[in-house]
This record gives sequence, C-alpha cells and structure tokens, in this order.
Amino acid sequence: MPATLGEQVLERISDAEKQYARLVLVVGPPGTGKTKALRPLAEENSFRYVDVGLDLARALLDLSERERARRARRILEELTGNSTPVVVLDNIEVLFDVTLRLEPLGCLQSLARNRTIVAAWNGEVSEGHLTYALPGHPEFKRYPAASLLIVSAIVDMKVC
Repeated sequence: MPATLGEQVLERISDAEKQYARLVLVVGPPGTGKTKALRPLAEENSFRYVDVGLDLARALLDLSERERARRARRILEELTGNSTPVVVLDNIEVLFDVTLRLEPLGCLQSLARNRTIVAAWNGEVSEGHLTYALPGHPEFKRYPAASLLIVSAIVDMKVC
C-alpha cells in the first residue's frame, strides 16, 4: 500500500535537510487533497502553517500596486518567521500574480535557505518540467523539475 501524502511529505522533509534550498513541493491540480493533507500534517508535527493566499493578500490589501510589488517578498518572509524549522505554505497562487513581480519558485527557494519550506503547488510535473497554469496564461510558469524535491498529490486521490 502506498504511503499517504502526509507520510510522503515527511520523507521528503528528511531528504530536504541535505539540500541547500530545503524546499519540498506538493504538486497537483486543485482538488487533489493538498490542503487536506498539509493542514493536519502541520498541526500534528508543530510546523508553522501559512495560508499565503489569505495572509499575504490581507497584508497587501491597503498598499498601492507599486508598494505591493516592492514589499510582497519581505512580507512573505515575515509570515514564514523563524519560530519553527519547517513551514508549510498553502494556497500560494498569489505569488504568481504578475503585478507582484515575484519569481515564485526562486522566492520559495530563497525562503528555504534558512528553514524547510513545504509548499502546495497547483500544477503538474510533465516531461521533466514543473508547470503552473497553461501556456498563454499571464501567470504561466515552467521550470526544470530534475533538481526539485516533489511529492505528487495525485497519488493520494482515492476512489470511493
């Protein structure tokens, strides 16, 4: 029987400790159980859990578009804090907002230099590349997947 998504993430967290950027990506399309697995995993292991979509958007709400782009990365760093060795980032879609001018994967890798970051990534791994959105969409991103620690959320889907 295959390990649950949470168990696979814990295994990858161990692997991440040997990496320069301790980043674990939990990859799958919306509805594949990433949040359902990551929220309890964070609670059970005393990992910091950050709903990036909610928390970052709330922090940026009163800022002008220019100020949002200038301060988004610093605010994200503050949200992740240094209080726990592992931080789980969920609902990271706001990082792809073109007006923020962030490079999402680079931003996550930078955060993962001082602590292990587990991030839920809405996308897929196909033909050796990690993608977000579809080609032609303004938020489309495509990265080589070879050096990334990835857990596929699709394997955890169960047919009832």
